[in-house]
Amino acid sequence: MICPDIESFAAAIPRMGAVAGLDLGTKTVGVSVSDALRSVATPLTTIRRTKFTQDAEALLKIVAERDLKGLVLGLPLNMDGSEGPRCQSTRAFARNLEKLTDLPITFWDERLSTVAAERAMLEADMSRKRRAEVIDHVAAGFILQGALDRLGYLGQGQ
Repeated sequence: MICPDIESFAAAIPRMGAVAGLDLGTKTVGVSVSDALRSVATPLTTIRRTKFTQDAEALLKIVAERDLKGLVLGLPLNMDGSEGPRCQSTRAFARNLEKLTDLPITFWDERLSTVAAERAMLEADMSRKRRAEVIDHVAAGFILQGALDRLGYLGQGQ
């Protein structure tokens, strides 16, 4: 089920249980997960994209292993708030995924999440090679943490 906003997502998920954040790129999908109380997002892994069925299979395996209750997809809005081709691609991914799972799916504005992730890793004095390996799931962590903070404000998850 695709929830058009975080408020409807909050109403669709159970009160407790972890959720995942996704940073969809053209070559990779960064995945982060929350704790059961939905207070902290933790970067988990990066899935190398091949074709949708394999990408979805890898993602749904994580969902099953961790008993996740919902998915938050980063929505790559333009800086002026408009939607471009990457947003259309993200929404198409969600529509296709919706056919394979009953989990609630929503979107979260991901503007500057990769910039914030890069900055945090630079401050941690992480090597360029290591940053390249983890940037996608660290960015997914920033996306998910923003959504978790909003859910907490709405009284969902803390």
